Amino acid sequence: MTAASRAKWLRFIVLILGGGTIYKLANIKDAFYVPMQEIMGLSHTQIGTLLSINAIVATVLFVVGGMLADRFDTRKLIPVGLIGAGLLGLYMATFPGYSGMLVIFALLAVCADCIYWPALLKAIRNLGDDDEQGRMFGFLEGGRGVVDTIVAFSALGVFVAMGSGAAGLKSAIIFYALIDIAAGIVTWFLLQGAAAKTADTTAAPSSGASAGILAAIRVPAIWLVSLNVFMVYIVYCGLTYFIPYLKEMYSLPVALVGAYGIINQYFLKVLGGPTGGFLADKKFHSASRYIRWAFLALLPVMGLIVMLPTGPGYIFPAMAATLSFAFIVFTMRGVFWAPMSEIGIPSNITGSAFGLGCLMGYAPGMFAYTVYGAILDRFPGQQGYTYVFALMSVLAVIGFIVASVLTQMIRKTAVPPDAVAA
Repeated sequence: MTAASRAKWLRFIVLILGGGTIYKLANIKDAFYVPMQEIMGLSHTQIGTLLSINAIVATVLFVVGGMLADRFDTRKLIPVGLIGAGLLGLYMATFPGYSGMLVIFALLAVCADCIYWPALLKAIRNLGDDDEQGRMFGFLEGGRGVVDTIVAFSALGVFVAMGSGAAGLKSAIIFYALIDIAAGIVTWFLLQGAAAKTADTTAAPSSGASAGILAAIRVPAIWLVSLNVFMVYIVYCGLTYFIPYLKEMYSLPVALVGAYGIINQYFLKVLGGPTGGFLADKKFHSASRYIRWAFLALLPVMGLIVMLPTGPGYIFPAMAATLSFAFIVFTMRGVFWAPMSEIGIPSNITGSAFGLGCLMGYAPGMFAYTVYGAILDRFPGQQGYTYVFALMSVLAVIGFIVASVLTQMIRKTAVPPDAVAA
């Protein structure tokens, strides 16, 4: 392995370290959904509103984040986002109440989605050639899954060790916060070291960042890629509700609910991200084509979930069915940004293109959790979950249509990089 190759993979590993930690606090519901209800006194709708506020702020600032990624050195933006998120986590551990949590979730979006995420996407995009994009993003998702799983299970262990009550939840939140701060410090020094061995994209001047946004807006394919991400993400949001579903309908114990949530939201990245990247690059030779058929594969699995009888006797078939559905979604998440390379986005507007794409692609976070949560509060029990799962199925059908259109566009009218630059 050459020195340049070693430097490239060192940077990749460092980026995965941050990518697997920064969203733990904003997604605390993944492992602690039920404790948030029982200890913090939050309803389905309130938890959904926290997630929606986080997503609204993130969506508003994604384009700003893309401009920052084009304007400033990503080696500086990434640690700043991590350390900022960790400091907010220390405040969250004081249990500031619902109004305080709203402020925290809004500011977490500034740190993670404005400062950090577009910079991370640009850094990953610049690490690999065009024929590596499916694998690079797939391994990013898989690597994040490894870090996610280790950190989340460690936090769950802290929670249980401290009595699985208020003290346990407080300790778990502090653990997440300290991990973010430590990751930010490590990332600051290691990325600087790697920078000496491998070149980074030079930051564009502010006028160039504005021009990058305007150039990205003029490319129709970017909007279609973003809509494709939108459809994957809105189905992904529904995975959260498999967690209380197993607790309420199959009597899964609270500690096991947390473990299931970690597997469902994090560990499946380890398998799903690289699997999606491999299938997209080697079998389908197109990320958009793979996503198209993956949407279709979701429908029979969801049918099985809905038809399974409820009760403790069917807990393992229910877990297997819901995890299978989530696995397919994570293979899609692992490659849903790869079509940015297929449509020929030049590196000088990559940050702006991803910022614009995030603006639309992650927009479901603004409303999906609130809608799903409101349905469950309005229709308690099996009826509410049936409505939520039916809605997810309809959205998967729409996603299949969008991915089909994107595949045809890429096949016929992919935008050459020189044309976009011009």
